[in-house]
Amino acid sequence: MLVAFVRTIILYILVVAALRLMGKRQIGQLQPSELVITMMISELASIPLENTGTPLINGVLPILTLIIAEATFSFLTLKSKKIRKIMSGSPTILISKGQVLEKEMERLRFNIDDLMEELRANGYSNLLDVEYAIIETTGMLSIIPKSNKRPVTPADLDITPEYEGLPFLLVADGIINQMALKSAGLNVDWLKERLKEFDITEIQDVFIASLDTSGNLFVQKKYKKDK
Repeated sequence: MLVAFVRTIILYILVVAALRLMGKRQIGQLQPSELVITMMISELASIPLENTGTPLINGVLPILTLIIAEATFSFLTLKSKKIRKIMSGSPTILISKGQVLEKEMERLRFNIDDLMEELRANGYSNLLDVEYAIIETTGMLSIIPKSNKRPVTPADLDITPEYEGLPFLLVADGIINQMALKSAGLNVDWLKERLKEFDITEIQDVFIASLDTSGNLFVQKKYKKDK
């Protein structure tokens, strides 16, 4: 039992390390080569787990090999556009200047129903609203609407809005984020004084507290179940 536990922990750490090296992407955003390696790693890790009689090295060594291969190919694709195109492919335009490109649809085996489904998922139900639609190398559909259908921006109205940066998450689940507090140029005493405005005297009673760049403080107390 102990052996199985240790083997599982080792393989778990190894697989997590491999996925971390591949970057923070969702499954739907993986490049083809990354998806293949992810599937292979999961299969290789399952072999020593299912059969404790199989030497652990039989699973560890192939996984390490795939990690090295992924790191190598990632470096090569970063430096070479040609290799990047071979490994990841290139984006394909499905709609150009409002016209659906039938030949490209056929080449990618992408039917009209698939196209309309992707358009609706991106908030466009009418083909007349779309100027360009591009299948990215990850398989995701990027949509560029026609100029008269895109959302209005402050620049369109000749308005210059005030600067809005990222808010500072000062407290999360009763724990002070010292780094955020320091970045905001504040201290714990200031935070405690401000929390009194919300009838809160203890930091651990705060579920979330965030401060925007305008100095507005959002505070929400923890939910307490009735005893």
